[in-house]
Amino acid sequence: MPNIFSPVLHPWIERRKQEHPVKVVDMLPHGENPLTRFNTWFAVKVTNVVGTMWCAYAFGALALVSLPGALASGNPVIIVSWISQTFLQLVLLSIIIVGQNVLAAASDKRAEATYQDADAVLHTALQIQDHLVAQDSEMEKILANLSSLKAS
Repeated sequence: MPNIFSPVLHPWIERRKQEHPVKVVDMLPHGENPLTRFNTWFAVKVTNVVGTMWCAYAFGALALVSLPGALASGNPVIIVSWISQTFLQLVLLSIIIVGQNVLAAASDKRAEATYQDADAVLHTALQIQDHLVAQDSEMEKILANLSSLKAS
């Protein structure tokens, strides 16, 4: 009796075995022109420096240098301008980048976990296929025995 089922693996399975989950670092250009690579490298370096709480503290201290002048003016427009354009922009810039770095790391961790989950599901499905093949083999033996009993 022929096999009643032959599993065909999806082509993605072999490709998946060769790759890893995509992370933020994988998004950097590798094969593009040198100027694009330099610009990306430089942007990442600046982001890594500006995206620290120490930089936020330094920006806060820098912004405070002009606070006495803004307050001495007594002009509400200048004071609001100092708050919004000097303090908030300088300090929040770094804090937002720090937050984005934390979120990117969390996203990478979720991608890794999802990848591992999918890998576990794939291996479980392959074991189920092997189990079904073994059951098919046993059922074929039973059917062959029944056929020989019926024939005699």
